[in-house]
Parts: sequence; structure tokens; C-alpha cells
Amino acid sequence: MSQTLDIVFAALADPTRRRILSMLLEDDMAVTDVAEPFEMSLAAISKHLVVLTNAGLISQEKRGRVKWCKLEPDALRDASVWMQGFGQFEPVNLDAFERFLERELADDAERDIK
Repeated sequence: MSQTLDIVFAALADPTRRRILSMLLEDDMAVTDVAEPFEMSLAAISKHLVVLTNAGLISQEKRGRVKWCKLEPDALRDASVWMQGFGQFEPVNLDAFERFLERELADDAERDIK
């Protein structure tokens, strides 16, 4: 389980990947739609998606010519259980997690403006 947690936390450490997860909370998205709000190449976004996929946080499926991304919220279960072991954390509530991600993204965007 330790190696799995390392992979999940490493994936969550990057603000771009957290923003992607936040976007996928709304609905499944095509890779090109995921890439649209970012000022980076499609290849760079694809690398982030590979990290999220390897961590089990998202899945990708090809539908016709389009590759779709889907959030896999159960992937956070082990991380949540691990954090609860410290007695300082509540169980991960996906609604609260979404609000946290939105705040982080707003803070990141605000710092980028300055």
C-alpha cells in the first residue's frame, strides 16, 4: 500500500494535475477539452494525464477517434484511510475535496496574475 500512496500523493502534488481532477469532478472530458484551459502543449497535458492514470486517479477510454478521461474517486480511498490513521483528518468528502481544489486553483490563478 505504501508504494500506491506514494504514487497518489506524488500525482496530487502538482497544481496542474489537481486542476485536472477538479475539472473531471464535473463530468468526463475529452483530452482536448482537458487541455483547453492550460497554456501548455497537448503533449504536456498528456504527460500529466499519464501520471494521473498511473496513480489510478483517472481512467482513459478511446471512443471512436476521441480519448476521454474519467475521474476515479475511489482511488483516494487508501489515501483517506491512511490520513485518518493520524486521527487529525476527517474522511475525504469529495464535495469538500472539490471545494478545496477550487480554492487552490483560485489561489494559483491569483498568484499567476501578480
